[in-house]
Amino acid sequence: MEKELNEIFDSVNREGLFKNKSILQANYQPESIPHREEQIKQIASILAPVLKGERTSNLFLYGKTGTGKTLSIQFVRDELFKRTKEGAGFKLRIEYLNCKLKKVSDTEYRILAELIKKMGGKVPATGLPTESVYNKFIEIIDAEKQMIVLILDEIDQTMKKISSDFLYNLTRLNTELSKTQMCIVGISNDLTFLDGLDPRVRSSLSEEEIVFHPYNALQLQKILTKRAKDAFKEGVVQEGVIAKCAAYAAREHGDARRALDLLRIAGELAERDNSKKILMKYLDEANNKIERDKILDVISSEPKQFQLVLYSIIQLSQKNKKQPIFTGDVYNYYQELCSKNKLEVLTQRRVGDIIQEFDMLGVINVTVISKGRGGRMREIKLAITDNILKKAKEIIENSLNYK
Repeated sequence: MEKELNEIFDSVNREGLFKNKSILQANYQPESIPHREEQIKQIASILAPVLKGERTSNLFLYGKTGTGKTLSIQFVRDELFKRTKEGAGFKLRIEYLNCKLKKVSDTEYRILAELIKKMGGKVPATGLPTESVYNKFIEIIDAEKQMIVLILDEIDQTMKKISSDFLYNLTRLNTELSKTQMCIVGISNDLTFLDGLDPRVRSSLSEEEIVFHPYNALQLQKILTKRAKDAFKEGVVQEGVIAKCAAYAAREHGDARRALDLLRIAGELAERDNSKKILMKYLDEANNKIERDKILDVISSEPKQFQLVLYSIIQLSQKNKKQPIFTGDVYNYYQELCSKNKLEVLTQRRVGDIIQEFDMLGVINVTVISKGRGGRMREIKLAITDNILKKAKEIIENSLNYK
């Protein structure tokens, strides 16, 4: 064993394929963002008045994952900070919060506590009435003259867990502030998210909207070519790898983040194999690995109600391996689980919508079967391998505190 470990650790010191791996990582902020110039100009035009201490319209950015929303707003944020003048008579604060973070965005209390922490204050993790936490937030931000831009990334994740009243309350805070003004930038991966909001919330939140359309394969290829040139040593990427990588990502709604992850993981797999080049086979291996990780990430980040529906499907599939499973069977089992976990039971229609979402994600396959005069039924089959299924089950059981 010691010999094998020495070989693994010694391989780190060998001449690798990467020149600068961080260029292919999600948190890398490039100097320019290709094919998003128009959106960046729009964001800058809307937010420019904050440089004079003037409150701007609330802004909403939406588009699929990996379409440059977060990169673009962070780019504009950095440019605004460069142009902030001393002695302007006010402080410009631009605070970013990812609403997908666990133990931060699952309750109104925790989001406010995290925002207070970012502003330099502190409240207990639990125990105070939510109204008291709001008052503390107002007290901190209104202690001096400030212009605050609050960026809430993946805001749709928060709305799955708490009501849209939270957003409405945030947008109305300016009426209670005397020194400070605040505007909100919401970012969502869900293109239909705004449609589900209460009309009063939508009118106060999304005063301005910018859509980020998916990148096409050619745009992704240009992005990858530029990044690969800076990330890898010369000549290590086999011809055709970047084009195929772009094609994989274009198929997944034009997700640039996925394309960069694919290329980085392919490089890592090639290095582990002591290969001199990043061959096509490493890209295919990377694609399979990301598919597996994506499914598990989706399952772990979903609300408990979603997890209960999937757990019902898994349990029924394992109990009745030779018998088909239908939506009605899932709903009956789901009701039992809700009762055991003392959770609210969603309507059969809502559970049907959740099943449809899992079908779209590729976790299950749903087939509509005609029963003649008996109507139509939806047959459900799991579409994930046994290895992923085992891990998915563990994730859900840990989330629900099952022994």
